[in-house]
Amino acid sequence: MDPISILIADDHPLILAGLSSLLGAMPEFRLVAQAADGVQAVALYQQHRPDVAILDLSMPRLNGVEAIEQIRAFDDSASIVILTTYQGDEDVYRGLRAGAKAYLLKDGGSDQLLDCIRTVASGQQFLPAAVASKLAQRKAASQLSRRELEILTHLATGKSNKMIARSADIEVGTVKFHVNNILAKLNVASRTEAATVAARRGLLSVF
Repeated sequence: MDPISILIADDHPLILAGLSSLLGAMPEFRLVAQAADGVQAVALYQQHRPDVAILDLSMPRLNGVEAIEQIRAFDDSASIVILTTYQGDEDVYRGLRAGAKAYLLKDGGSDQLLDCIRTVASGQQFLPAAVASKLAQRKAASQLSRRELEILTHLATGKSNKMIARSADIEVGTVKFHVNNILAKLNVASRTEAATVAARRGLLSVF
């Protein structure tokens, strides 16, 4: 049986070195390419067509989601693993929506990563329980309208209703209506708690 060919992409040399050392020590895996940014990741994927590509979300020139989209446009059967420090449920959602088959955090441990590579190489999805939970949280937050997400972003900066109304070019009463809806949908009791939950879930990066 041929070893699983792997491409890894991360802008941190120590991460690349660590993954290279881990995978190189195991005969069931074969590291075929290393990329330091998203553009390189796409080009090297097209050149090597690895069985599995492991990508970080935050990379120069082309971020992880954009790289995944370009790789999937080239090969819609690509098996892509996101390995990142980002854990907001909006980050998880974007990565999986782009076409990744797995989403792992870098502190998850080597055994989890190796199990994930094997699972994804066989064509299956791999989602740790914590990531699956964040997806469920994101579905609840997805009830927020685009206008409510905009108001939430203003709210998180500490703006008063009057300031938000001025920024969004709407009436103060309309702002109050949206804020009440936001608190109800996020199941929180205060503006501060709403901002905290929004930051934790990655909702503030929508705008």
